[in-house]
Amino acid sequence: MKGSTASVVRSDKQEPARPKHTIRTILRSLREYRKASFLAPAFVFLESVLEIVIPTIMASLIDQGVSGRSMPAIFKFGLILLACSAVSLFSGFMSGRYAAIASSGLARNVRSDLFAKVQSFSFTNIDRFSTGSIITRLTTDVTNLQNAYQMVIRVGVRAPIMVIVAWLFSYRISRPISLVFLIAIPILGFGLIGLSLLVHPIFERVFHTYDHLNNVVDENLQGIRVVKSYNREDYEERKFNSISLSIYRAFCKAERIMSLNPALLNFCIYASLLVISWMGASQIVASGNNAALGLTTGDLTALVTYAIQIMMAMNMVSMIVVMVVISQASAERICQVLNEVSTVHDPAKPVMKVADGSISFQDVTFRYSDRSERPVLSHINLDVPSGSTLGIVGGTGSSKSSLVQLIPRLYDVTDGSLQVGGVDVRQYDLTVLRDQVAMVLQKNVLFTGTIAENLRWGNPEATDDELVRACTLAQADGFVREFPDGYQTYLDEGGTNLSGGQRQRLCIARALLKKPDILILDDSTSAVDTKTDQLIRRAFSQEIPDTTKIIISQRLASVEDADMIVVLEEGRILDKGTHQELLRTCQEYRSIYESQTRNQSEEANDHE
Repeated sequence: MKGSTASVVRSDKQEPARPKHTIRTILRSLREYRKASFLAPAFVFLESVLEIVIPTIMASLIDQGVSGRSMPAIFKFGLILLACSAVSLFSGFMSGRYAAIASSGLARNVRSDLFAKVQSFSFTNIDRFSTGSIITRLTTDVTNLQNAYQMVIRVGVRAPIMVIVAWLFSYRISRPISLVFLIAIPILGFGLIGLSLLVHPIFERVFHTYDHLNNVVDENLQGIRVVKSYNREDYEERKFNSISLSIYRAFCKAERIMSLNPALLNFCIYASLLVISWMGASQIVASGNNAALGLTTGDLTALVTYAIQIMMAMNMVSMIVVMVVISQASAERICQVLNEVSTVHDPAKPVMKVADGSISFQDVTFRYSDRSERPVLSHINLDVPSGSTLGIVGGTGSSKSSLVQLIPRLYDVTDGSLQVGGVDVRQYDLTVLRDQVAMVLQKNVLFTGTIAENLRWGNPEATDDELVRACTLAQADGFVREFPDGYQTYLDEGGTNLSGGQRQRLCIARALLKKPDILILDDSTSAVDTKTDQLIRRAFSQEIPDTTKIIISQRLASVEDADMIVVLEEGRILDKGTHQELLRTCQEYRSIYESQTRNQSEEANDHE
């Protein structure tokens, strides 16, 4: 998108609404990892129960074996203690294993679901999320979710079991002392809830700032040559450091709030132990350490152990709360993408065949969003016969690219009807329609891999001869053969080891391999010389006469042989006709032509 068109997109971008049913949406991605998600807490349950039973066995060992001076009792309870410890250890190992499988599997599936969802988006959906935002959701947010899920199915199950069962055992030993826990637990619980409510909005802001940071990095790397040519490295560093400082300050603020959590926890632990020790010692003195009369030393040992277990469990809860608060913001952002409904979708009964490459715009109006005050395209009426060549010219921001992006339904028209092959494009199966429309953009995209692999994006089944023929038509075969490895030459990311003109010609060859009914060239020969441009257009007219060709260009020489030329201005058709007709009737077209002709004459004189 160029000029004012891009500004429209930015001004209309809005954050998706807060999603509903976040947990339900995320858990749908468990799929094949449901078994591991069940086994992990099952083993945690067994481990936790055994850990709580062990202090009771220890109390019996002390009271009946050590205090009672009974070797059979020591041997009996010692064996039971060893068996329980061994099973508890095995259960802990298995719970950790299955928790890792479940959480890693959930993260894998969520990433796959997110990526698949993004692939299904129309340009309208993509415009609602920045590149940096999508990257953050696929990486940082999913990792936060993975860590939280692992903690919840393991520690989150363990902690409440420890609290409940340990309290029941302490209640069995001494009802008055067990009441101490009923006072400490709510104090700690309400404190955690209050802290989480304070911290959650901070983490939401942090992740939005992460989006901004990733956008800056992406923009900087994409435009690194411009940054260096203008000596803007210091400015870019200051911009990056400013955003990084915002993240640092937000995290520090959150940590200052959450630092109250261990202080509150330690207060509850030490206060509980102090009260339990005082009450327990008093009862032991009163009973004379006689189980029949009251509390014994073994009972007090068990009670202290239960107190520590309960408080440690509450400590686990506090860690879970912190992780859940962080992951809640991440989960909501993930669900914003998963719940996003594509604005472009297949109809109930789609048309499965495109008859020909004819195109008809019937009073078409287009806005990027309902919030746009002014339409990008307004009341476009245009008929393009199959097999003809249409040229589109206009100033920057005249919405030339927006016009052609409606044809393969990268966007949908807002009002009116756009027909291809006599059928409204919204009635076609999307795959069928896009298979018959090939687009070559001004900003060329090549992928890491060989030249042959990139060309076969147009047709995975293309033979070597077909690759050569497409490159010959696009005037690319010559320079490809000059490489030592020819069509097996490896391209760096984005094709940076090729010139701009070479990348454009390879992209044209890739589009030709689709053998489309409609070929759209969006200023895609701007980096090649006039002679090569002319050879490409001549090859088109001779070799693909039945393909409808749409050529967008700032260079009038690229479109002057077209069957029809459309002049766009601010999203409206200013005039249309052949090259000669527009020279007579359209002042804007004539001015552009005279300007370019004059420049060419001056350049020729300079060479002489």
